[in-house]
Amino acid sequence: MGRVVGALGTWAEFVKFAHTVFALPFALAAMVVAARRMDPPGWPGWRVFGLILGAMVCARTCAMAFNRIVDRRYDAANPRTAGRALPSGAVSLAAAWVVWGLGAAGLVAAAALLNPVCFYLSPVALVAVCFYSLTKRFTDYTHVFLGVALALAPVGSWLAVRGEAVTWFELAQMSLLAVAVVFWLVGFDIIYALQDYEFDRAHGLHSLVVGWGPKNALDAAFLSHLLMWLLLAVFGLLCRFRLAYLAGLFLILGSLLLEHWLARRRSLKWINVSFFRMNALISMVFVLATTAEVVFRGGFKLR
Repeated sequence: MGRVVGALGTWAEFVKFAHTVFALPFALAAMVVAARRMDPPGWPGWRVFGLILGAMVCARTCAMAFNRIVDRRYDAANPRTAGRALPSGAVSLAAAWVVWGLGAAGLVAAAALLNPVCFYLSPVALVAVCFYSLTKRFTDYTHVFLGVALALAPVGSWLAVRGEAVTWFELAQMSLLAVAVVFWLVGFDIIYALQDYEFDRAHGLHSLVVGWGPKNALDAAFLSHLLMWLLLAVFGLLCRFRLAYLAGLFLILGSLLLEHWLARRRSLKWINVSFFRMNALISMVFVLATTAEVVFRGGFKLR
């Protein structure tokens, strides 16, 4: 039993399964909004929910496996990442490719079981979630490509519920949410990239931190997060959300401000706190506030 648990832990660390907490809540929030006219409101049924969850896990597994494979030489040379499963030998290259293939196949299969729209778009999603791993070799805007990959989560989830019945207004709503996710990712990925500033610069890898310098990059990250917050506010207006969502927005704003305070005022060892805990909190607050609005049919009103 201990060996099995250890193996599962190795694979979970290999694909950074804990980081699913970033994209998954936005996907679930999109699912809830897309299903708001169903009975009960916000719930598309166990089948669709299970397939969305499966597609998310498979997409995440595929993306991270590809990232670990193509970055294995850089990971081995970086003291911060040398202990990862692939450079340390805990996971073989062949096994990593198998996991990548299973993740890709699982995503396409889940999309096919959802509806034709998701199935036809699944190859696009696969290319997007894998391509970002290559971008730091040639562009400082690698964070944008990663943001687009993450933003596919709420779009795919929305389309999983609505399929061909999706309206133009819903397309506008989901696009707004997707762009907000892109700006969110750009902001916190810049903060995360601070850890590897010296290594990336020495090895010719690109990021806004390398291209613009840490201070300017942090300014860009802060602006990106402000735009993300404003887009979420507009999204709430389009959805006619009220008090629960407004409370969530203020909690998200406080988390963003604390994240940037930690990134600027504390040492690099605080980056993981800023990166993981604050952004996990942001995504969880968003899905809870959105779900409250949908489940209670307009949320809580001031009397």
